Amino acid sequence: MANTYGYIRVSSLDQNEDRQLIAMQEKLVPQKNLFIDKQSGKDFDRPQYKKMIKKIQSGDLLYVLSIDRLGRNYEEIQKQWRILTKEIGVDICVIDMPLLDTRNGKDLMGTFIADLVLQILSFCSENERVNIKKRQTAGIAAARARGVHLGRPVKEAPADFPEIVKAWEKGEITLKEALYRCNMGETSFYRRRREYRFQHPIK
Repeated sequence: MANTYGYIRVSSLDQNEDRQLIAMQEKLVPQKNLFIDKQSGKDFDRPQYKKMIKKIQSGDLLYVLSIDRLGRNYEEIQKQWRILTKEIGVDICVIDMPLLDTRNGKDLMGTFIADLVLQILSFCSENERVNIKKRQTAGIAAARARGVHLGRPVKEAPADFPEIVKAWEKGEITLKEALYRCNMGETSFYRRRREYRFQHPIK
């Protein structure tokens, strides 16, 4: 018996997949057949995608909301599409693009149109990824030129930081207590201590 699956991808952990989940619910995809990856679409080295490929079988139906949710690499999208539809024998429905539904138009003309649309959309998907990267690089360069700090905000040291450092160096307090009194993690504490000792070397 054929099964219905859904594949969802967002680019990072803090992005929201709700829109894709709603689309899958509307298509009545069972929860147990949903596979969600939270990482870049630059390639298909994704744990949930790999898991899905091992489970899905000939005659099954796979839903993706849009082609860029499947991936953002032109050649890889073409390759995975062939693996799914030709080698495994899966039907794919791209919800946002009705022309990309392999259940329809299985004749020569229908296949030609679907292949053409797939090539155009996968090219656009990778092109957008490249443009996003260019915009990010340009934005970072512009911010640095303005003197904007792009790393994590530097943790402010408490007013009595010098006394805490000296007490810790003399063994009067433990590192744990020093961190607690400074409200810092180890990395921030050591970095601040290095800065302090550079300005106030031990004599």
